[in-house]
Amino acid sequence: MMLRFLKGVVGGSGTGLKDLPYNIGDPYPSAWGSWTHHRGISKDDGSAVSIFSLSGSNAQDGHLAAGRNGVKRLRTVRHPNILSFLHSTEVESVEGSSSRVTIYIVTEPVMPLSEKIKELGLEGTQRDEYYAWGLNQIAKAVSFLNNDCKLVHGNVCLASVVVTPTLDWKLHAFDVLSEFDGNNGNATGPMLQYEWLIGTQYKPMELAKSDWVAIRKSPPWAIDSWGLGCLIYELFSGMKLGKTEELRNTASIPKSLLQDYQRLLSSMPSRRMNTAKLIENSEYFQNKLVDTIHFMEILTLKDSVEKDTFFRKLPNLAEQLPRQIVLKKLLPLLASALEFGSAAAPALTALLKMGSWLSPEEFSVKVLPTIVKLFSSNDRAIRVSLLQHIDQYGESLSAQVVDEQVYTHVATGFSDTSAFLRELTLKSMLVLAPKLSQRTISGSLLKYLSKLQVDEEPAIRTNTTILLGNIASYLNEGQTRKRVLINAFTVRALRDTFSPARGAGVMALCATSSYYDITEIATRILPNVVVLTIDPDSDVRSKSFQAAEQFLQIVKQYYEKTNVGDTAAGSTGISSIPGNASLLGWAMSSLTIKGKPSEQAPLTPANSGLPLSATTSNASSVMDTPSTAPARVNSITDLADQPVPESPTSTDGWGEIENGIHEEQGSDKDGWDDIEPLEEPKPSPALASIQAAQKRPVSQPVSQPKAQVKVAKDEDDDLWGSIAAPAPKTTTRPLNAKTATALDDDDPWAAIAAPPPTTRAKPLVAGRGRGKPAAPNRLVLRVLVQVVKAADQINLANVVASDHI
Repeated sequence: MMLRFLKGVVGGSGTGLKDLPYNIGDPYPSAWGSWTHHRGISKDDGSAVSIFSLSGSNAQDGHLAAGRNGVKRLRTVRHPNILSFLHSTEVESVEGSSSRVTIYIVTEPVMPLSEKIKELGLEGTQRDEYYAWGLNQIAKAVSFLNNDCKLVHGNVCLASVVVTPTLDWKLHAFDVLSEFDGNNGNATGPMLQYEWLIGTQYKPMELAKSDWVAIRKSPPWAIDSWGLGCLIYELFSGMKLGKTEELRNTASIPKSLLQDYQRLLSSMPSRRMNTAKLIENSEYFQNKLVDTIHFMEILTLKDSVEKDTFFRKLPNLAEQLPRQIVLKKLLPLLASALEFGSAAAPALTALLKMGSWLSPEEFSVKVLPTIVKLFSSNDRAIRVSLLQHIDQYGESLSAQVVDEQVYTHVATGFSDTSAFLRELTLKSMLVLAPKLSQRTISGSLLKYLSKLQVDEEPAIRTNTTILLGNIASYLNEGQTRKRVLINAFTVRALRDTFSPARGAGVMALCATSSYYDITEIATRILPNVVVLTIDPDSDVRSKSFQAAEQFLQIVKQYYEKTNVGDTAAGSTGISSIPGNASLLGWAMSSLTIKGKPSEQAPLTPANSGLPLSATTSNASSVMDTPSTAPARVNSITDLADQPVPESPTSTDGWGEIENGIHEEQGSDKDGWDDIEPLEEPKPSPALASIQAAQKRPVSQPVSQPKAQVKVAKDEDDDLWGSIAAPAPKTTTRPLNAKTATALDDDDPWAAIAAPPPTTRAKPLVAGRGRGKPAAPNRLVLRVLVQVVKAADQINLANVVASDHI
């Protein structure tokens, strides 16, 4: 009956080994006492666990009784530095005529400390720093038991310490754990019953002599402080303690810990050092690793200034710490802090640097999930940091994650009020666009790029053009690609007032020449490129000549193929000149293009020399690091004074801005449609006459003999023949000719002056109301005065111009 009761208390939810929801794996070489430490796996989710087993041939075996005490204590005592309990059960098996009882304890996955030390292989300063961190954790656990719970562990040693996957040290082996009551002389407990389980070498003098009176008069930490000293000796000597006398050998103990070590092993129980004071006062625990992990654990209690300072130093500090501890301890802490918002934006730099030390598989498991969650953050500094470092993790993102989770959050930056954030969002598309679906590219990305190509920031317009050239191969084949590229490059980029933007348009056309058929090259591309050969900017002119040569070579190839009867190229597109299939050497400063060496080569020959250096936004950065390498503008002359020559193409814009972002969701337009040319309003006859007069030479024409004029006319007729323009029906009189209506002989505008009005204003008496005398028409007088003033100003301008001539 009693046995069944004990099984019910210890067994938990399981009634047998078959019902244990865990698979027992291989055992470790060592474990505390008579326990066996196994690796294990959960049957439910496949997670790793540790399984401790203790067997006995008799249900009343003292080992089993102590083991049940350990199960009960481990289940009820909870602390970050004490092994976490998950499950337990007790199984009785019959083997022939004898029965065997086994206790199983399931805990979080851990490894014996002795095995972990061999695995890490730390040496020198890094070993001492890690040992300091581990001893600090065990000292906290012992202090919690002794000072807070008034419990005595009884056997603190190397075998009673295990290590988690995050390299945390945890205390276990609670078989002898019991309450300490110094006031009750008759008190009995596991310490009295199972003290024989403790090795003689680990017992202090009073426990070895079973002097319970002295033990009760001693402070509650006396026995465990001695055990902590034994742990320190085994740790630094690298050997298991064989005799108590070996503790006097202090050659391997660090000098900063020696004094505390001696106080822990004092022969007088009352003078032994309390573990709580050891944590607070020991110089040994003050090092970079301990301070860094401690700061991360209490991060929520720090203010923003402390956090910012700490995370800016963390990348360099991480290089000085043990690599395994950084990856298994600091990295999870940092990822958790970023995910839950307690870490500042600079922490992302440290996270990515630590992540670069992981294998690609580990990076995808430990770092990428945190990064994906950070894209939904509303913190602008976090978003900027993510975009600035996207080249470090972008290749690891899967296409599905980018299309479904990342892009929707990144796209909000296209319309952000900060020009710096808009530019970073644009640059990030070099990495993300290849992973987007055609639906996302056509339905969303192209609309945003359509708007950015008319952005107020010239650097953003330039980079938009170059981005389109680089992602052209990912656009939908057919009319969408042709329509987008030709309209974006010829209609907008080549007509931009910013010279690097025009140069980028020429470069983009050269890089995407294989996507255009011969008709588009001859009718739309070449006319627009040739116009730029007289561009005010020397770089633009140079690239325009190279582009014209390239496209003329393509046309010449088509002509040669046509002569031999091969006309297939006219409908399928013409292959570009070798060297133009690589990515554009475009105006981006913060990203490096990943790929084959051939993809990183600059365009040749059209792009040799790179007309653009890194163009960045003029807007101030959200972060402290401004964008580098400003745009290079070769022409000092203001472009407003030297307008770009108009293109002879039939369109003057590739799409309305409203089609890009503000249209309805159901619309199929993407902002890249052709539009009809805008009809310029015709000027009034008087204004047309003035404009015509402005184009005439100011100097007086030299009179020529009539015979010479006749000869010239005959030569023109012979030269132009039937294609000569017909003679104008009306002839204008010379500016110096006198007429009957001339107001002044010196007025050059008299010949084109408006005739005097032939109608008169009707008096107001013609209508209803009281009759009044007719008033002069003031509107007519004002118009006449303005005409006279305008004529005087034009006359003065022509006189000045004639003086220059």
